[in-house]
Amino acid sequence: VLLSARKAGIERTVYTSSVAAIGVGKAGKVVDETHQSPPEQLVGHYKKSKYLAEQEAKQAAQKGQDIVIVNPSSPIGPWDIKPTPTGDIIVRFLRQQMPFYVDTGLNLIDVRDVAWGHLLALKHGKSGERYILGNQNLTLKAILDQLAQITGIKAPQKTIPLWLPLTVAWIDEYLLAPLGKAPSVPLDGVRMSQQLMYYDSSKAVKELGLPQSDLTIALKNAVEWFKNQ
Repeated sequence: VLLSARKAGIERTVYTSSVAAIGVGKAGKVVDETHQSPPEQLVGHYKKSKYLAEQEAKQAAQKGQDIVIVNPSSPIGPWDIKPTPTGDIIVRFLRQQMPFYVDTGLNLIDVRDVAWGHLLALKHGKSGERYILGNQNLTLKAILDQLAQITGIKAPQKTIPLWLPLTVAWIDEYLLAPLGKAPSVPLDGVRMSQQLMYYDSSKAVKELGLPQSDLTIALKNAVEWFKNQ
C-alpha cells in the first residue's frame, strides 16, 4: 500500500495502526507513544502483525515518505457491524450473557472521534510520528456499571479467576474449532485481559486537537444501535 502511494504521488499517508502495536505498561501503568513493549511480549498474531506493519510505515517515513501513524485504542459507538471486541462486550451484556467479569481495564474512545483523529492527523500530524487516539481509561467493571445505568440491566457483581475463562477458551480453540465450531471465547482475547490496557492520548489532544467526546453518550449510541439490529 505504501509503495502504491509513493508510485501514485500521494503527498501524505495516514497509517492506521493500533495501541496493540505499542503494548502495555507494567502493573497497569499508563503509557504513551514513547512506550514499546518487546515484540515477543505482544499477545497473539494480531498484535504482532500490527507491530510489524507499523515498523514498515516507520521505515518508509525515515526514507522520506510523508506518513503519519495513528494508534486508536478501543472504539465504541454506533455502526459496529462485526462487532469489534468492545462492541462484543456490549452485545453480550445486552443479551445478559455476562454473569461474571474479569478484572481488566482498557482505554475507550468514541468511534467518531477516531474518525476525526484520522482527518486531524492528515492535516496537523508530524511525519514519522505516532499518535494514540484514545480518551478515558476504565476498568471493565466501571464500563459494565455504566451499561447497567443506561439499560437497566443488572451488571455482574462477581469476578472470576482468570484460569476459568482461559480453560474455556483453550477448549474452544484447540478442541472445538477443528470441528468447525467458532470459538465463543477467543484465547488471545482472554490472554489480553490479563493486562490493564491503559494509554495517554494527550499528545493527540494537544498536537492534533483530538476530540474527547462524552463516553456515556457513545455507550448510549452503541446500545441503541445494537438494539435496532
